[in-house]
Amino acid sequence: MKIGCPTEIKPQEFRVGMTPDAVREAVNHGHEVVVQTGAGAGAGFGDGDYQAAGATLLDTAAEIFATADMIVKVKEPQAIERQMLREGQLLFTYLHLAPDPEQTKDLLDSGCTAIAYETVTDANGGLPLLAPMSEVAGRLAPQVGAWTLQKANGGRGVLMGGVPGVAPAKVVVIGGGVVGTHAAKIAAGMGADVTVLDRSLTRLKYLDDVFGHSFKNQYSTAGATADLVAQADMVIGAVLIPGAAAPKLISRAQLSDMKPGAALVDVAIDQGGCFETSRATTHADPIYEVDGIMHYCVANMPGAVARTSTQALGNATLPFLLNLADKGWKQACEDDPHLLNGLNVHAGKLTYFAVGKALGLDVLSPQLALKV
Repeated sequence: MKIGCPTEIKPQEFRVGMTPDAVREAVNHGHEVVVQTGAGAGAGFGDGDYQAAGATLLDTAAEIFATADMIVKVKEPQAIERQMLREGQLLFTYLHLAPDPEQTKDLLDSGCTAIAYETVTDANGGLPLLAPMSEVAGRLAPQVGAWTLQKANGGRGVLMGGVPGVAPAKVVVIGGGVVGTHAAKIAAGMGADVTVLDRSLTRLKYLDDVFGHSFKNQYSTAGATADLVAQADMVIGAVLIPGAAAPKLISRAQLSDMKPGAALVDVAIDQGGCFETSRATTHADPIYEVDGIMHYCVANMPGAVARTSTQALGNATLPFLLNLADKGWKQACEDDPHLLNGLNVHAGKLTYFAVGKALGLDVLSPQLALKV
């Protein structure tokens, strides 16, 4: 199979879909890999690294899309990239289709087959290709939230860990999954007073057993959330419903109950955000203010630490990438139902039910798509 890796063009996206190590593995499996010149520069991988691994360099994305059987990326294809996709081509990347009707329409119109990292599952019910970026985003969230809290950035001017005689920042993490756990761990490590909210008693017991008194946890009800948010200096939104739009957990009306200059960090922004007032921002202009509350809603947070993120993502995607290339997507998905769960689009049909529900579109079951 000819595998193509173009340069990411989303604003301030410095990650790359394949590391030189991944290229070497694919070449060793008998595949041809074409990489766009400069694709790995933002993550610290030079063109020479890719050539040494066996890749062929091409100057433009158009050449990559025109020649490759499978396109491997990080972020969802942008509008100009979607126009280069063709019928029968395989796209393997993050998609986040539920809040993005324009992308969904373009993918359907292209006739391509698109497998989304964020909906591939594992035997434990986890999301193995989302987990590494969730870990990165979770660990980044308190860091960027602390920056947002600085007075020069419009925040309350509160130090996360306080100092002797001055109380630390109060941090509320909504969601105790991968993102929330890592966010709470880092925020607590910074000395903040942290509470994690979740609706799963099993998860809350796990957090209590593993982390003890490092941070608090509480069952998430609307009342408990409202009370804690009103007291918080920082709220980290870390709620995920796989493949679906994120639920709106804090309304605009609730902002008036919050402390002026408090920070909202919405890690769920890729799925539409879990605060009513959230809108996607970029690393170049990451924060904005609504009713006195500062919002950090960068849609590709892990891109800020591109080298770490690229390596972590590459470690997770490589086995699936090789299976797709070695067997072809249909056989690979027939052999692995967890990979089949990643199928979102095929031959003009939507194949992921949560996306169909979010966008009001008809869905073809992925099992039937294998026969198309």
